[in-house]
Amino acid sequence: MANEVRFDGKVVIVTGAGGGLGRSHALLFGSRGAKVIVNDLGGAMTGGGRSSAAADKVVAEIKAAGGEAAASYDSVEDGAKIVQAALDSFGRLDIVVNNAGILRDTSFAKMTEEDWDLIYRVHVLGAFRVTHAAWPHFYKQQYGRVVMTASAAGIYGNFGQANYSMAKLGLLGLSNTLAIEGRKKGIHVNTVAPLAGSRLTETVLPKELIDALKPEYVSPLVAWLCHESCTETGGLYEVGGGYFAKLRWERSKGKSYRIGRTMTVEGVKEAWGEIAGFDGAEHPADIAQSMQAVMANVQAGPSKGGNDLIDVDLALGYEYPERTSRYDERDLSIYALGVGAAADPLDDKELALVYEMHGSGFKALPTYGVIPPMNQLMTMAKEGLTAPGLKYGLDRLLHGEQYTELLRPLPPSQKLTHRSRIKEIWDKGKGALVVTETKSYDEAGELLIVNEFTAFIRGAGGWGGDRGPSTEINLPPDRPADATASEKIGASQALLYRLSGDWNPLHADPNFAKAFGFERPILHGLCTFGYAARHVVKQYSNGDPRYFKSIKVRFADSVFPGETLVTEMWKESDTRIVFRCKVKERDKVVISNAAIELYREIPQPKAKAAPAAAKPAAAATAAPAAAAVPTSDDIFTAIGAFLKKTPELSSKVGKIFQFKLTAPDSVWTVDVKAAPGAVARGGSTPADCTLELTDADFMGMCTGKLDAQKLYFGGKLKISGDLMASQRLEFLRKLDPALVVEAMQARGAGAPAAAAPAAAAAAAPAASAGPSSEDVFLALTAYVGEHPELVAKTGAVFLFDLSEPATQWTLDLKNAKGSVVRGKGEAPDCTLALSEGDFMDMSTGKVDPQKLYFGGKLKISGNVMASTKLSFLQKIDPAWAAQAVAKLRGEMAAAKPAAATAPVGAAAPARAPAGGAKAAALFAALGKRLAAEPGLAKDIGAAIAFKVTAPAAAYTVDLRTAPGSVKDGAASDAGATLTLADADLAALAAGSAAAQDLFQRGRLRVDGDVRLAQKLGFLKGLGA
Repeated sequence: MANEVRFDGKVVIVTGAGGGLGRSHALLFGSRGAKVIVNDLGGAMTGGGRSSAAADKVVAEIKAAGGEAAASYDSVEDGAKIVQAALDSFGRLDIVVNNAGILRDTSFAKMTEEDWDLIYRVHVLGAFRVTHAAWPHFYKQQYGRVVMTASAAGIYGNFGQANYSMAKLGLLGLSNTLAIEGRKKGIHVNTVAPLAGSRLTETVLPKELIDALKPEYVSPLVAWLCHESCTETGGLYEVGGGYFAKLRWERSKGKSYRIGRTMTVEGVKEAWGEIAGFDGAEHPADIAQSMQAVMANVQAGPSKGGNDLIDVDLALGYEYPERTSRYDERDLSIYALGVGAAADPLDDKELALVYEMHGSGFKALPTYGVIPPMNQLMTMAKEGLTAPGLKYGLDRLLHGEQYTELLRPLPPSQKLTHRSRIKEIWDKGKGALVVTETKSYDEAGELLIVNEFTAFIRGAGGWGGDRGPSTEINLPPDRPADATASEKIGASQALLYRLSGDWNPLHADPNFAKAFGFERPILHGLCTFGYAARHVVKQYSNGDPRYFKSIKVRFADSVFPGETLVTEMWKESDTRIVFRCKVKERDKVVISNAAIELYREIPQPKAKAAPAAAKPAAAATAAPAAAAVPTSDDIFTAIGAFLKKTPELSSKVGKIFQFKLTAPDSVWTVDVKAAPGAVARGGSTPADCTLELTDADFMGMCTGKLDAQKLYFGGKLKISGDLMASQRLEFLRKLDPALVVEAMQARGAGAPAAAAPAAAAAAAPAASAGPSSEDVFLALTAYVGEHPELVAKTGAVFLFDLSEPATQWTLDLKNAKGSVVRGKGEAPDCTLALSEGDFMDMSTGKVDPQKLYFGGKLKISGNVMASTKLSFLQKIDPAWAAQAVAKLRGEMAAAKPAAATAPVGAAAPARAPAGGAKAAALFAALGKRLAAEPGLAKDIGAAIAFKVTAPAAAYTVDLRTAPGSVKDGAASDAGATLTLADADLAALAAGSAAAQDLFQRGRLRVDGDVRLAQKLGFLKGLGA
């Protein structure tokens, strides 16, 4: 047989080989070329007596078949003698099959200590002593195979075999640990739980079954596990009667209580279905995986509390399944009629809200933006899909507050995708507030609507949790309203409004309403909400709903159909109106703490990319290339190049790593054991440490988007083998990104390109945006400049590492007069890592830093105590900050000194423009200007590096000393590095583009001291 599994040259010990399973194993090994030590004490199945006959007989059988064998008559308790017999007979040892065993069956009540001890000594102590004697030889030759023989009694238990069950499961534990310790030395250890007819089973199984359970049906598995080509280790297998199967541990998903929660017997009783049920069961393969649930629970931080109605730990942050919905002009018209629009059908502006063929165009009433996500939440509630930890019924729920924001006007028809999460939970004492955020995206995937539904849950508070913001907002000023609108609600308005989706019978069924304490059905709170928004839009945006940006209200009381709604409005600015609503007949405030914000200009939808069409080659060449994206192949190619450049790593790391990636599947081996190290596709080389994860998660980890620890404890990264070796992969952080670029170029992908906006987008005016982290740090720049005493008080360097999008800022309050620079400056004493959104919320006072920290959204490393010295930031006046930012941005735009005449004859480095590139000529001209005007350097006093793209080039303008100079390449010690396209550099020099404008559009990147970008006047006129 060409592919026969053979053991030529290998030496194997089989204990208890005088009969049954051991004899079968020994004969099979002997027939496949192995040299066999047939060990058998020759005693009875209960452990008494001894004889050499059994072992001699099996040896004779092996030799008669042409094999080599020798007998050993020693007890397994003398394991060293058995191993020495192998060395004396054949000069080496490769395989140990621990098969010897005896029975002393009796019920636990009748069991003697002798019954217990003898079983332990033969099975566990015997297997230990034989394996322990063989281990140094395996270790030295970097190869060995061990099989332990367990039993179903050890796995499942069996009446009358307490001693035997203990021993057999003990062998499994021994095997599992030896598999871990031996893996890196090429020693594999596995366990079989056989069911076969033998001396040990003939007393407990019927004869007809014993006849079918032949030992020969077990031996092939034992032999395969002992072969050099078998990579399996640490496994447990059931085998017998022609059946082969691998077993693994299984545990329920379980129930976790956050640290700090009161854990009670009653709580365990209530959660018993989760604790003991196997829906969504897990299969931990090693001790690290077994600890994942505990580690994840500990890392989640202290409990946020809760009670029998709300479990904050479970509910907070929960993300509902994504849902989709559609609407069209008909839905918008029905909604508009439902909130009283076009009560006068001759009102032309209101007619546009309900008539799709209106001459000036159909317009959507903006508060319709609340309807699709509200309907989805109600549908999920009807389907029984609720957030875990929220265990109250609708009878406790009151719609307390509502916030709705539109990123641009609602299109007449659209398919929406809704993503909802539990954003906040506040303890209000007698009740609780639960804030559900829903973000709705259009068909292009762009965010269109943001909603926050705040529900007041009666009787659900009182656990001592965070009460949330306590400051009253949107309070009307102490003066008469600037404008008032009064409108009578139709008697059937609730019935009309419910056609938009809110089916709650409280608004339609008189008997249902009375059961809840109302004299008749009440109007939907969101219907009142729609009426109020119409009133404000009509008064302050000239009836054009497209200027609407957002609305926030608090529902204070109910409205009955037929009552008169009075909306009082106070204009705070051209874009902000505070309002409240009253019922005229009862003089009751029904909507309070309310405000609407308007856009100054109607936001425009993003331009859609034109469909691709065939173009002539020249046109295709002129089009900007799509940004190339690195792949895992590029990463591993770069790692290989890195190892060749740093051969000294092998002595520091000394390990072989295997990466098993999925979706798509690939295997890579990174050898950092033998200098200079190597990277190869495939897994033929035995690895010390194996890491398994998806290709996408691997790339996320490599690019810094995903944290390796979070992947590991979240079960998305599995590490097997030498777990501690994985910590030695820290050297990959020193991997030069340029090596990845080289790998991409080698496969023809090109380098990753910065996304450049299209010409049309560049020409369009930038949309007004709220403050960004850039503004915050600009304000800090001004503040530090005015308060040099901060350096003496603080004495620390802070790095703000922001994500989504990724930016870094260094706040130096340790050196000189202090400074703020983009990027990672001097080695920071304290690093604060958080998302851009959370940073802005923290900076604007919307969220407390402590809450971010304990919620795991703000990570502080280094000198944690130094972060407490940042409290001075809370003293910065927001109005002053806004003025400071405006001033700095104005200076940036105005930094355009009069153009100087270019001198003639001054030497400067120059390079020929490549295919229309302007940079070379511009910087050559700048060199001449600096030689003629040495005073320019004095005005700047710093070096500025320019990284030019499309085509690529780099220059450094060194203005630290007069007269200044222009050099090829981007200096690493430059005060600031500016990255922009060649065409934008030319526009900047020609005066047709301002640095501020390019920066705000994402076309100019500034790393380092952002103030230097305001001093580019020395370029003006060079491109004229």
